Amino acid sequence: MKRAKLRTVSNPTDGTNNDSDAAAGTIVLPWWHHRGNLISVLIAAIILAAGAGFVIGERNATPQPNAVDIGYLQDMRAHHEQAVEMALIYIAKPQTNSIFHLIAKEIAFGQAVDIGRMIQLLRDYGKAEANESGTAMVWMDHPAVPLDRMPGLATPSDLKSFIAAKGAEADKQFVALMVAHHEGGIHMADFAATNAATSEVRAMAVAASHTQQGEIAELKKLLAQI
Repeated sequence: MKRAKLRTVSNPTDGTNNDSDAAAGTIVLPWWHHRGNLISVLIAAIILAAGAGFVIGERNATPQPNAVDIGYLQDMRAHHEQAVEMALIYIAKPQTNSIFHLIAKEIAFGQAVDIGRMIQLLRDYGKAEANESGTAMVWMDHPAVPLDRMPGLATPSDLKSFIAAKGAEADKQFVALMVAHHEGGIHMADFAATNAATSEVRAMAVAASHTQQGEIAELKKLLAQI
């Protein structure tokens, strides 16, 4: 009687079905018996472990938000919401300046995007999405004020007058209210830009200050021209 021939196959799942090997008594071993396969798996595991360690290390190295981060995000969210409101009021007005309309649309869109990012960051930090205390600016070098009296916010009387304004008068009120609003926001943003703990909040504050300074200059220049 002839002895059965022994041969190992490293990949039994390659889709082939060699009947002659089976008839010859071939023994098919699992993939992990093949040294090349084990080496490949080991290399992949090392790469994954190194990547995971890098991510964990980066997370551990990220500074935790301080009172300035949280206070700025919560208070500036409310501040931005009024800017969006005033921009939308102006956009809806007929017979007003077309260039101011474009600026109002940019303000509404840009600050709405910022609001969304602020909410997401507060969620990431495990904090309330809005200032629920009713008192603002306790996080900065400024006397505490009611939330609706933050620097630059229009009063209910201001908004009532703005809603009623038409034509050139609406243009003037839009510029006056938005310039004052931006100046108050810049005051808050500049403080957060240097005192927030997280790089993301600092970068957001720097961008807000820069953008609003540019919009103030543009609004004043255009108003003088018309």
